[in-house]
Amino acid sequence: MIPQLPFDRPGALGAPPELERLCAQGPVHRVRTRVGHDAWLVTGYEEVRALLDDDRLGRAHRDPARAARSGESALFGGPMGDFDTEKADHARMRSLLRPHFTPKRMRLLATRVERLAADLVEAMEQGPRPADLHEGLAVPLPIQVICDLLGVPYADRERFREWSLAAGDVTDRARSEQGLGALFDYGLSLVAAKRRAPADDVLSHLAAEPGVDDAEAAGLGMALLFAGHETTVVQIGLGVLHLLADRDQYRALVADPGLVPGAVEEILRAPRKGGDGVPRYARVDFELAGVTIAAGDLVLCDIGSANHDPDAFADPGRVDVTRNASAHLGFGHGARYCLGAPLARVELRAVLEVLTRRLPGLRLAVAADELSTRRDVLTGGLTALPVTW
Repeated sequence: MIPQLPFDRPGALGAPPELERLCAQGPVHRVRTRVGHDAWLVTGYEEVRALLDDDRLGRAHRDPARAARSGESALFGGPMGDFDTEKADHARMRSLLRPHFTPKRMRLLATRVERLAADLVEAMEQGPRPADLHEGLAVPLPIQVICDLLGVPYADRERFREWSLAAGDVTDRARSEQGLGALFDYGLSLVAAKRRAPADDVLSHLAAEPGVDDAEAAGLGMALLFAGHETTVVQIGLGVLHLLADRDQYRALVADPGLVPGAVEEILRAPRKGGDGVPRYARVDFELAGVTIAAGDLVLCDIGSANHDPDAFADPGRVDVTRNASAHLGFGHGARYCLGAPLARVELRAVLEVLTRRLPGLRLAVAADELSTRRDVLTGGLTALPVTW
């Protein structure tokens, strides 16, 4: 029997037993996606790391209509881009966005992010207990930060978050397409407004770039809006959960704030989503770990499993804030390394510093195995994180 995705997982922290079994057998596995299409699931650290920076793979497909799909999401469920121009298009996209995510810009933003995190934690302190850290901190902080950076009205947050969740739906193609369309239309309206009244924000700068039309500026802006808040929402929630599930790790950060930067890398390494993987398409035939992958095949790079490869990280199932986890693949590797990584690190660092300083007694209000993650959306993440102190 060929394993079928998604795998059943025990709670928000545990790895799917079927995935664990596959990982023990080797680094490359034949699977069927959640929509029943054939794919290769790659779980070994060295293999995933190499593939993430391998020109023999891409997001585009020579024959998109016949390509295997990983899910129903219009965002990442199937091929994206033009097969013949993909590399040049990707390089152009990065050249347009890279100047907005330099380490210097992120350092300047750090004070603002910490102030926002402190305000949100203070509001939690003044509210009822238990509090939902997911809704009180993990969701609003990345949304406020990305709104500030892009120049998106924070007052629109409920609308664009609803569209983002719809666009990331991996079970309902029509809903995903509608969400993506609504996001793009919203982006067009914002770009038009920025052309009339530019400000010092990413959307205004994109709109002012020579050769960038409204559609390209809106597409890039909305891609940043989606990726810049939704993935960080997930990382904050799962990261704090991992620290509170083993409170010795949280107490270690309370006792020694100097551990926070390393702890950020460890909570980026620790989560496992369950085997869906980052989708790529083989551009040519090639061999991988004794397996022949044919041109056009769907390859799923399972970053979570790679980050739990015992050959790369000792005792990988244990969260350890003193571990050197900087080689994790949470932001990818190589040419497609996440441009927003510096921003995510700034936000995660602010969250851990503020929480451990203001709420040293923070703890889960329910057992960790009672918590659940979303399985209907691309990014996953917790549905709630009840805490008290």
